[in-house]
Amino acid sequence: MRIDKFISELGVASRKEAASLAKKGAVTVNGVAVKDLSKHIDPNKDKVVFLGRELTYERFVWIMLNKPEGYVSATEDTKLPPVTDLLSAELRARGLFPVGRLDKDTLGLMILTNDGERAHRLLSPKRHVSKKYRFLAAEPIPSGAEKLFSEGVTLKDGYECKPAILECDEDRLGGVITLTEGKYHQIKRMIASLGNKVVYLERIEFAEIPLDKSLARGESRPLTEDELAKLLSAADL
Repeated sequence: MRIDKFISELGVASRKEAASLAKKGAVTVNGVAVKDLSKHIDPNKDKVVFLGRELTYERFVWIMLNKPEGYVSATEDTKLPPVTDLLSAELRARGLFPVGRLDKDTLGLMILTNDGERAHRLLSPKRHVSKKYRFLAAEPIPSGAEKLFSEGVTLKDGYECKPAILECDEDRLGGVITLTEGKYHQIKRMIASLGNKVVYLERIEFAEIPLDKSLARGESRPLTEDELAKLLSAADL
């Protein structure tokens, strides 16, 4: 891989910026200053230092984000800010995108990556990847709703949802719902089928990976090795 491509793919600088800085001695390979960034390296073996920082090659990046209200699950939007605006410029340069969607007013766990193939597999209905949400409703959930959800709720438009797990709080004004699919506004529509309305919704788990409670709204971090292994296992990879 060319040195300038290696640097630009990591999002730390454009090829043009890297070439300009290389002329000033800002790039070294295995301890030797390199001014011609068209030279090739082995990104897994050679030690590249850019502006005093050693660069580690990662082809794919996986990020956990605690999504706040008011952001859309997209990389760009004409009306509202996309969740990628919450990432650093370096991560945005890596071309990350959200794995699945959350409504603009839904909070919580989002996974972002630049690995299109694996992201697609995670979202495939065939994988039955679980997603867990905490919700609050306008009125108490009627008794017997747990059984309805376990059998598959029929929405007002006639769509028959796959079986889901509903666990209500003691006051039945909220609880946790676990799904293995992700239709448009699904939880809101499932609660609406009971003659009720969702007033708060937060995703707290994806593929059995819980939201990191230390992340404030809008904050993100890379997935740990264990989390990534669990995610790829859910994708059957």
